[in-house]
Amino acid sequence: MRSSNPVFSRRGFSRDNGQAGFNAAPQAGGPAVGTTQNPYATNPYATNPYAPQADGQYGGAGPQAPARAGVMTIDDVVTRTASTLGTVVLTAVLAWVLLPVDQNNVGKSYGIAIGAALVALVLALVQSFKRKPVPALILGYAAFEGVFLGVISSAVSTYLSPGVVVQAVMGTMAVFAGVLIAYKMRWIRVTRRFYGFVMAAAMGFVLLMVANLLFSVFGGGDGLGFRSGGLGILFGVIGIILGACFLALDFKQVEDGVTYGAPREESWMAAFGLTMTLVWIYLEMLRLFSILSGND
Repeated sequence: MRSSNPVFSRRGFSRDNGQAGFNAAPQAGGPAVGTTQNPYATNPYATNPYAPQADGQYGGAGPQAPARAGVMTIDDVVTRTASTLGTVVLTAVLAWVLLPVDQNNVGKSYGIAIGAALVALVLALVQSFKRKPVPALILGYAAFEGVFLGVISSAVSTYLSPGVVVQAVMGTMAVFAGVLIAYKMRWIRVTRRFYGFVMAAAMGFVLLMVANLLFSVFGGGDGLGFRSGGLGILFGVIGIILGACFLALDFKQVEDGVTYGAPREESWMAAFGLTMTLVWIYLEMLRLFSILSGND
């Protein structure tokens, strides 16, 4: 299963020293190494996740392989994700305090925020195209992304409503918890059809947002009106739903990585991808509550 998250889509937890497949040693009686590109051919414990099962999901539960040293675990993912999100939160708080968005500093603060966003984008792209995760790049992305989020959040809190930021944070946490519970309970079934629908919807959403941005830049005003009024509320809700779908796909990717023995270093990529998705959801929440606050 490939996640719609650009980080997971690029890697798919399938690269290991230039070879396709996870770092799983062949077991006795298994097929010979190097006879196929199937990443599961050398591991008799792994069920091919790309083969649809009777329940419509990708991959089967299958017998679990014996624990091996140096492979990714849920604890690894939780620890790396906590470090990455912690960096985002820390730099966001520092930016909020040190880069006030007032009449005297608004130009400087916005300039730094835009610069930080561009640096974060470059670091994210560089890491996405690397064969192995680089913790320094991932934490650097988190730090600059936090600066951008801190300034934007401060501006929204200053000029709209102080409660909007708290609402956006609580909403993001609620979406994460809700999707996690729904995924663990198998209320969300990550199938090929689900994946295709999310990808198509995400592409359409991004194209509409780019068109709206271009119209707003060259035509002035709010462009096509996708970020204000009733349309703004509708597209804000759609953006949050897409973010929730991304989380489900990311959870599936992490689950596959743990089940099929991805190298432990891949937990950094899991943390990176989950952080990007949570940032997406937070920004959509912030926009939505900002519109709702402005309509009061």
